[in-house]
Amino acid sequence: MRSKRIHKLDWYLVGILILSAILYGWGIWDAGSANSFYTAAITSMTKSWSNFWYGAFDPAGFITVDKPPVALWFMAISAKIFGVHGWSVVLPSVLAGIASVYLMYRLLEPKFGAWAGRTAALFMTLTPTVVANSRTNNMDAILVLFLLLAVFTLQKAVNKKNVWLVMLSFALIGVSFNIKMLQAFMILPAMFAYYIVAIKIPWKKKIGWSGLALVSLSVFTLAYPMAVDSASKSSRPYIGSSQTNSLMELAFGYNGTQRLLGQSTGTGGTFAGMGTKKTSKSSKSATGTNQMGQAPTTGTGTTGQTTNGQNQTGTQTGQTTNGTAPTGQAPTGTNGQNQTAPTGQAPTGMNGKKPTGKMGKMTGQPGGKTGKRGGMGGAGSAFAIGSIGPFRLFQSDLGSQIGWYLPLAFLGLIAGWLGFRKRGSKWYHVSSEQEEVLLWAGWFVPVYGFFSVASFFHPYYTIMLAPAIAALTAIGVAAVTKMMKVDVNSEDENVDKTQPFVARIMLSVAVIATLLLQAYYVSSYYPVITGILIVLAVGLGVWWLFPQKTAIKAKIIATAVSVLAMGAFWAATPTITHTSAAIPAAGPSLFSRGGTDMGGTVNKKLLAYTEKHQGSAKYLFATTDSNSASGYIIKSGKAVMALGGYNGTDPTMTFKQFKQLVKDGKLKYFVLGTRSKSSDGQIKKILAWVREKGTVVNYDSSAKSTTTAASQTTAATTTTATTAGGTTAGGMTAGGPTGMGGSSSSTLYDLSSIY
Repeated sequence: MRSKRIHKLDWYLVGILILSAILYGWGIWDAGSANSFYTAAITSMTKSWSNFWYGAFDPAGFITVDKPPVALWFMAISAKIFGVHGWSVVLPSVLAGIASVYLMYRLLEPKFGAWAGRTAALFMTLTPTVVANSRTNNMDAILVLFLLLAVFTLQKAVNKKNVWLVMLSFALIGVSFNIKMLQAFMILPAMFAYYIVAIKIPWKKKIGWSGLALVSLSVFTLAYPMAVDSASKSSRPYIGSSQTNSLMELAFGYNGTQRLLGQSTGTGGTFAGMGTKKTSKSSKSATGTNQMGQAPTTGTGTTGQTTNGQNQTGTQTGQTTNGTAPTGQAPTGTNGQNQTAPTGQAPTGMNGKKPTGKMGKMTGQPGGKTGKRGGMGGAGSAFAIGSIGPFRLFQSDLGSQIGWYLPLAFLGLIAGWLGFRKRGSKWYHVSSEQEEVLLWAGWFVPVYGFFSVASFFHPYYTIMLAPAIAALTAIGVAAVTKMMKVDVNSEDENVDKTQPFVARIMLSVAVIATLLLQAYYVSSYYPVITGILIVLAVGLGVWWLFPQKTAIKAKIIATAVSVLAMGAFWAATPTITHTSAAIPAAGPSLFSRGGTDMGGTVNKKLLAYTEKHQGSAKYLFATTDSNSASGYIIKSGKAVMALGGYNGTDPTMTFKQFKQLVKDGKLKYFVLGTRSKSSDGQIKKILAWVREKGTVVNYDSSAKSTTTAASQTTAATTTTATTAGGTTAGGMTAGGPTGMGGSSSSTLYDLSSIY
């Protein structure tokens, strides 16, 4: 019996799963602090049930992260079991990625056969953004897993006509909402359309079950946000990135309409590099990036692109930054906000564009290697989302992460519908295979449309398209295979004898388009390979037009290898470089630069000084934003107050409340950067008061310091923070841009002598 079960194993699938495990998991022991913002929260969540429940960013439970905590719960459990390490916080994403690959097989195999399931699993595995996302502690890999579980459950519900499974499938969407909020609802049209068309029950029952599905969706969507919002605000953390301390407001504001229309809270405007139809000259000169998010062609003296509202103020000159103090500055956007140029070479994103300026060798990594730490995945790539329009996903900014197989998805849309249509049936009669096409088209089209017009998202969010692209590609392959097998010599009038010719035309066009698109992505890096891909596109395209049945296996293998080769190479770059990035991306730029963290930098001397002199204070120190605080939380396990949350502008407390906190001895120190003046409202008053009343501390005896009264009232330039003895939170010396986690212009203020 056991040998029979082993014989039934799909060894092709086993091989694909092993490949996915290698791509997603190899080198995660070098993850460093990965996304230090979330790693700090995971550290805090392991310290108390309250922090775990709310997803608190800091051990004191002052503020939460900018998302609900469901995905972080898995990571915190892993960290509680194995300890807080880069690999332990990344592990749930790795497992989620592998599970998603398996589910792709299970979703396609029943209706389209084993080879379709294998094809979907393989294309999912080799999608660059899937690899990059599955290697970090962001929430997207886990979100995709839950969405696939929802679709898988609905598919079972339709086949078994089971109302409980229908309710469970929509409940899983509600759970997914509490991973990344409204992003989960993007596939609801697909699920409802598939349910209505595919389930074979009377209409009255169908409508009744739909109502129950909506109830289930509503309950699991709203239960957690309502529980949080109904709790006393004095007994829970402030909801990070909200303006009214409300999780529901966060869902429909910062994580809702602003994702489509552009950010309007937190920074006072959209960020540099976020795609719009036009870019003003002033914007170009201010950010140093064009509207495609590509780095300028000059090698030095360029200005940095803001990322998540944070200024990049560090260096990328090939020298170790040695861990500087946190900037403590509120992040700045483009609408009249300050932006600071990196002092070194202009970095590029992971977007298929070769660096045109000479880049110094990244140091500060063990053995001088790059990519062995958490990071952004490339400075300048955080909002490199191309120009708004229907072909945005084909552009190199987003396409180099998700677009490698897009033409094959369109093949699946067309061939899947035509190839599985029952000849002679009414137009409204849908075959079981067409129902599956409808499901995946319903996933693909709305998500494609959103990313074509949205103004505020990161490139790695496009992982939302990966399952639909993989599924439609598999369906397209199955459809053209079926169409080509039609016997043109048959005398059966119900046989459409034009299908083989139509299939060859569609497949030829799809292969040509796919390889030419890939040649475009590769062109800036590898001109010779670009030429090879163009030749292959023409050769294979013409070859598929011929109806001969000889050497068909050679034709299939040649096409599969050609289509997958460069996409697989791109996907493997995070694995080869051991990159686990805060802004995950894939591409050859990782070989020259590796990843840099958005935060996580720790100054050993500042940390040692504040720990030694903290006394009975509740907080080690306060600073304005989460990325400046994250490394210190990870390193020390102590509470560091991120006064303004992620963007540095959350209205977490009033000026009066802050002064009372200092008066009560709960806060002794504040780390402040020179550009914190960009904050407004109560935060602005607090920062001005800190500058005016606080005493500048020279925590490093080797640093030069001038502490005159006049200098204390200026923009906090009295003390030059040390650049010695610093590390990232993951225990590595910092390298690359440090504007998110450290700056040589940060100052430590002692507030204990004010009262």
